[in-house]
Amino acid sequence: MSRTRILKPNERNLAQAASLLRRGGLVAFPTETVYGLGARAYDASAARRVYKVKGRPSSNPLIVHIADEAMLSLVARKITPLARKLIDAFWPGPLTLILDKTARIPSAVTAGGRTVAVRCPGHPAARALIRALGEPIAAPSANLSGRPSPTTAAHVLLDLKGRIELILDGGPCRKGLESAIVDARGKLPVVLRHGTLTAELISRVAGAPLRAPGGTAPAAPGTKHRHYAPSCRVILVPPAMVRRGALAGLADSGAGLVHRAPRSGRRLAFVRRIPGGATAYAAALFSALRDAEAAGVTTLYVETVPDVGVGRAVMDRLRRAARR
Repeated sequence: MSRTRILKPNERNLAQAASLLRRGGLVAFPTETVYGLGARAYDASAARRVYKVKGRPSSNPLIVHIADEAMLSLVARKITPLARKLIDAFWPGPLTLILDKTARIPSAVTAGGRTVAVRCPGHPAARALIRALGEPIAAPSANLSGRPSPTTAAHVLLDLKGRIELILDGGPCRKGLESAIVDARGKLPVVLRHGTLTAELISRVAGAPLRAPGGTAPAAPGTKHRHYAPSCRVILVPPAMVRRGALAGLADSGAGLVHRAPRSGRRLAFVRRIPGGATAYAAALFSALRDAEAAGVTTLYVETVPDVGVGRAVMDRLRRAARR
């Protein structure tokens, strides 16, 4: 393949994208979380191509995206009372549910499991693409496996240029982190991946305490393997170290800093301040990691956030990015 096109998600281009998907092609598209790399959810060959293009382990399932609640019966066999509560509260939005799959969803999508990860995305272009296709779309993040997730069309092109046919450019992703994943097959919610939709809010809406994942928890997308890592080394530093200016003495031309605190090491080669709380940090984090990489940083110091609420999701991504 020699050319990857970038198009705006207008009606004409959505029709082109849907036609491409019907022929077994792959289309990157925007969601409110990160950009997804889509294939027809019913097409096992297309799903296998997603794994190949990304270099994704076949044990890492894909998320099935639907346009509305009416499509859910095409994907999941049983909608539990817990799932119903969460759907009513959070869809369309950054919540993926684990449910028992229908026979029509191929094992290539679910990594051989009997469950399916499904969500209704909050981005209108994503839902419009699914409607244009007329059936669910299976999609992980539209990046090379292990890399920071893409939050712009430019990020997708950087990783997948020449590997896929089409990118729908819907602008920067609003949330910036992947969806929360909840096993909703039982009576108690089990959070398998944290997202900008917090565990506290999920528990409150469910009217039940969270249950810890057990040994029989289903495989959940994006939780088993190294993820989110730029090519540079990532070192996590506490806020107090940044506020004291403890990194200012690092004159290494290859060092960089991503931080929230008002003071930082100005002598570093790359400095990106993301003011505000954990939600703002989440929205800009992956873009900052990629920008540091593009600036030639070899060691990137990243300020941590409190491991509560949205910060739980941020710290999950940062710990994985820093894993060697």
